[in-house]
Amino acid sequence: MTNFLKDSHAIIGMIHVDALPGTPKYQGSMADIIAKAQAEAELYRRAGIDVLMIENMHDVPYSRQVGPEIVAAMTVLGYEVKNSSGLRCGLQILAAANREALGAAQAAGLDFVRAEGFVFAHIADEGFIDGCAADVLRYRRQIGADDILVLTDIKKKHSAHALTADVDIVETARAAEFFLSDGVIVTGISTGVAASPEELAQVKAAVDIPVLVGSGVTLDNVEQYLAAADALIIGSYFKQGGHWSQGVDVERVEAFMAKVNRLR
Repeated sequence: MTNFLKDSHAIIGMIHVDALPGTPKYQGSMADIIAKAQAEAELYRRAGIDVLMIENMHDVPYSRQVGPEIVAAMTVLGYEVKNSSGLRCGLQILAAANREALGAAQAAGLDFVRAEGFVFAHIADEGFIDGCAADVLRYRRQIGADDILVLTDIKKKHSAHALTADVDIVETARAAEFFLSDGVIVTGISTGVAASPEELAQVKAAVDIPVLVGSGVTLDNVEQYLAAADALIIGSYFKQGGHWSQGVDVERVEAFMAKVNRLR
């Protein structure tokens, strides 16, 4: 399996799809959700984004028992976004629905998933999340999805890590690599909060798999993170007002990509 993210300095643009069927904020139209996601994908493509990722972040409050309606919706969205944009595309299904994400990605022909709770255990705001590496990678083999990368959060945001307080982020990254993660993601403590440059450098020096930054990258700090990481996942900064819940601000994306292209 070729890991297209290694040393790529790829910019991954986030599409936070509107609330899906069965969730409290659902507005009643999958057609509208698909059309909006495709429109945002086109804005990203025109601005020069390298890779796309979709996530059901509007499905608050998040559940640890994701229903088939969510998996079906994310499969359709992934298929439509990738095929309309022509870009590499991945997805994450909240919360920690990693097997479900793999199934959706396989059916939609996607390139990667973002997985929570890959190694060790922690308490997230949606509840207890246990290590899942063995289950997820065996499932990937069973469904013939070996070409789909599994990118894994370490010291996941919006979580308490008291259970593993004696295990630092470097050891967590090493454990993820040993358990066959295709890439590790370093984040801040919550959505939009910058990752620690010191932790990023430590993780990058400790593992041979791609290291991604998963939160808090902006126009002002991208030079620092781009030099230190294999790829960057950008969500909040690309949105209107810099808030994840808003639509894509194409002027922000264009200015960001212009700077990235000069740096690259």
